[in-house]
Amino acid sequence: MVQPLLGLLSQGLTPHQLALTVALGTSFGLVPVLGITTLLSTVTAMRLRLNVAATLLIAHLWSPVQLLLIIPFMSQGAKLWGSHAPALTLEKLKYLFANDWVGALQLLWYALLGGLALWAGACLLLGPLIYFILRPVLRRFVKE
Repeated sequence: MVQPLLGLLSQGLTPHQLALTVALGTSFGLVPVLGITTLLSTVTAMRLRLNVAATLLIAHLWSPVQLLLIIPFMSQGAKLWGSHAPALTLEKLKYLFANDWVGALQLLWYALLGGLALWAGACLLLGPLIYFILRPVLRRFVKE
C-alpha cells in the first residue's frame, strides 16, 4: 500500500523537486491561519511545476501540529508589537468580545500578523533545513 502511494507522489519528480515539495508542504502545513494552507500549497506547487497532490498531502498531514501551534504563534505574535498590543489570553478575549468588539478584533489582528511574522521567520530556517537534509537522501532512493 505504501509503495504505490510513494510512486504516485514522486511520479515525474527529481530528488530536487521531491525535496522541495516536502519542504514547501511542511512549511505551508504549519501556517498559523486556518484555511490558507490549500491555497498557498496549490499556487506554489503549480508555479514551481511540482506535484500539487504531493504538496497538498504533505501540508495537510501537518494539520494536527498546525492546530497545536496556532495559539502559541498568535500569543507570541501579539507580544511582537510590544506595548501596542496587550497579551493574548482567553480571559482577555472573552472580556473584550463581551465589552469591546473593536478592541478584541484589534488584539486578534495584531496576534495574527505577529504569528504570521514568526511563522515566516521559522520557515526561513525550517524550509532550507528540510530541503538540504532530504535532497541527498532522496537521491539514493529516487531515480532521476
